[in-house]
Amino acid sequence: MQHAKDIFLSILRNKTTNRQAFREAATQLTHLLAHEVLQHLPTQNIPLETPLAATQGIAITTDVILMPILRSGITMLPTFISYVPQARIAVIGARRDEETAEAHLYYQNIPPHTKNTRVIILDPMIATGGTGLIALSLLKTLGIPESNIIFCSIICAPEGINKLKTQFPPVIHVTAAIDDHLNARKFIVPGIGDFGDRYFGTEG
Repeated sequence: MQHAKDIFLSILRNKTTNRQAFREAATQLTHLLAHEVLQHLPTQNIPLETPLAATQGIAITTDVILMPILRSGITMLPTFISYVPQARIAVIGARRDEETAEAHLYYQNIPPHTKNTRVIILDPMIATGGTGLIALSLLKTLGIPESNIIFCSIICAPEGINKLKTQFPPVIHVTAAIDDHLNARKFIVPGIGDFGDRYFGTEG
């Protein structure tokens, strides 16, 4: 699976990749990440009937909430819904100040949940980790155990993901790549540029 990840990552990284190809590669990579995330959800054996015989299958046994972080996180949502179609959707908005690189929460809509709910955070890029800290802190205040949270991203900077792991150790992280470093402007290097701008077509 890592080989497939690297192929799609290479398309995302290439600055000459056009918008359609960028979107398609992002979607295919999200499918691969979703496969990994499913391995962390509790399941149980269930009896079922094929057209020929009785057999055993498995099913997810817990309530799941998918939580994209606006705006780029919504690009991952349709793919994850296809794997967990009964999941409820939470949405938060956190905007990064381009001068200070600090993130600020400006919107939240969280559905009902229990202490057994699994929450899958969707955010393509973890740079400084500021947005991730906001999301994780919010879920903690709502009573979601850290061990019930999966943070799924495409590319991370070591500075950001290490910050999240230090402050929220039980959280599970699923990512396609941890890159080299953040530059002076707090962009991931080598990275893929601004994911949202390239996906939505809002380049300068």
